[in-house]
Amino acid sequence: MRVLIVDDEPPARERLRSLLAEIADVEVVGEAVNGHEALKESHDLAPDVVLLDVRMPGMDGLEAARHLNVLEEPPAVIFTTAYDSYAVEAFDAHAVGYLLKPVRKEQLAASLARAGRLTRAQLQRLAAAGEERRSHLAARHREGLRLIPIEEVQYFLADQKYTTVRHVNGEDLIEDSLRLLESEFGAAFVRIHRNALVAVKYLERIERSADGQYFVRLRGCEAPLQVSRRMAGELKERFRI
Repeated sequence: MRVLIVDDEPPARERLRSLLAEIADVEVVGEAVNGHEALKESHDLAPDVVLLDVRMPGMDGLEAARHLNVLEEPPAVIFTTAYDSYAVEAFDAHAVGYLLKPVRKEQLAASLARAGRLTRAQLQRLAAAGEERRSHLAARHREGLRLIPIEEVQYFLADQKYTTVRHVNGEDLIEDSLRLLESEFGAAFVRIHRNALVAVKYLERIERSADGQYFVRLRGCEAPLQVSRRMAGELKERFRI
């Protein structure tokens, strides 16, 4: 079993590493100190289990777990924390364990055994059932992962396997489908075409060309986006523009 340790405190990481060394068939493949690093290391190392602290600077463990849940092959997540007040949120994220510090070997071994009994397919179903609205999207790059704040996304454009994310700092490719994005982010985005979602907050106006084709103008985007005739009527009615 391949395990990634995520904690911003070196003594906590060392204790977990020491405990894991005493448990059979476990290999520590890496360590991270915050949620952002956890995503990068999970992408690079493909661990079976992530031991995840909750309170960390930057992206905390709960947000990181939501990102891990949407990976193509999500790892099992076991939270390790000094606080019992996050248990409900942790299990909403479908963690397979919630261990209070100082973590004991017996508890850790039991949680790892539980994680080992879950297949990848079961983890994917658990992740889908517990999926919550993310505050960022993770785009893969050669150098790792880039986090894109949802609040900065102007539109999504689907193109076969990948989806283009246009945001205030440029463009990136992600693997999330439009259907998943529309389901997750709901009222913040509106579909203008079968292959396009636009952010409501950036929507400025709808235009109609001489040949009757509709387009939307988005704040911060020079080029207009085509709107299907069916969606044009719904847009005008919804936003009264």
